[in-house]
Amino acid sequence: MSLKAIHVSEVPSLDHFPDNPSLCSSRFKIKAGSFKIPTFLVLGHRGHGMNMLQSPDPRFSALKENSILSFNAASKLPLDFIEFDVQVTRDGCPVIFHDDFIYSEEQGVVYEKRITELSLSEFMSYGPQRETDKRGKPLLRKSKEGKILKWSVQGDDPLCTLQETFEKVDPKLGFNVELKLDDNLLYTSDHLSRLVLPILQVVSDFGKDRPIIFSSFHPDAALLVRKLQSTYPVFFLTNGGTEMYYDVRRNSLEEAIKVCVEGGLEGIVSEVKGVFRNPAIVKKIKESKLSLMTYGKLNNVPEAVYMQHLMGIEGVIVDHVEEMTEAVREMMKPSTRDADDTNKPKPNFSERELSFLLKLIPELIQH
Repeated sequence: MSLKAIHVSEVPSLDHFPDNPSLCSSRFKIKAGSFKIPTFLVLGHRGHGMNMLQSPDPRFSALKENSILSFNAASKLPLDFIEFDVQVTRDGCPVIFHDDFIYSEEQGVVYEKRITELSLSEFMSYGPQRETDKRGKPLLRKSKEGKILKWSVQGDDPLCTLQETFEKVDPKLGFNVELKLDDNLLYTSDHLSRLVLPILQVVSDFGKDRPIIFSSFHPDAALLVRKLQSTYPVFFLTNGGTEMYYDVRRNSLEEAIKVCVEGGLEGIVSEVKGVFRNPAIVKKIKESKLSLMTYGKLNNVPEAVYMQHLMGIEGVIVDHVEEMTEAVREMMKPSTRDADDTNKPKPNFSERELSFLLKLIPELIQH
């Protein structure tokens, strides 16, 4: 369903944000509304990678996603940013959690509760507890197929707030703060501002010198964040046409460009298949002076990531963080063509070969 259009001029501003500062980190600068990623970025999805409880791959259940444990594990790698999902509890506290609903069980009966309808104390009562003498409520998860699964991971950790994340994670690690909203809800301007303002306040109070990017799949949320602050870049998240929504702004990369250009956003984060199916869009995005990053399962394949680097895409969100950071580090090294045989030379495509591959890839991934 579409989001209700909001009139951002009616939304109160956040007083504590400076009017026209540059990004605190020397890594990024915003000047005259422009933004440029200076190197090819790798971002850890939900920290050290998301949890897929039904996957036979143990990497998807190694560490609890969106947790301090996962974030700190990622911080030990040659990683630029982590990405995580922020929602706001009923009593106005930003917390880190991906799903719209939390699932648990009481006396054999499974129940669900919407994250934004819980108080902070209720939210923190699920799963493992920081106090050793306390036992949390069972934490379950609903799969895309509708199965209710025990949220079992090798390295478990309590749920956390946005403030804790700023306080307990290496300050040099960049944060991609995704504002998570429910695709099936309509948001009034007042409701949307109540969800956005507490997040901006925590970032203002605890961001310090940390590199930060905001992002959201909901165009009005992204536009509101841009309206309320100019300190940090804002990216529009999109499936790039791989899924359809009632809100047409979410249905193609062409529409995403319009949203960003008209709203003064700095870039797009697209499902990688949306870009591979329409590789010519990369040039259009560049001509619009926007940055482009991607997410998706293909970003766990080194060859797919290298192809994106050649195409001019500026960053990838990945789940297999250790493997992909190492792969990208190898990609960025000088050519090893003349090195000894113990080193693997990286692919070296001519312009003609690259053109052929860009024509071939859309056909390969249509299904």
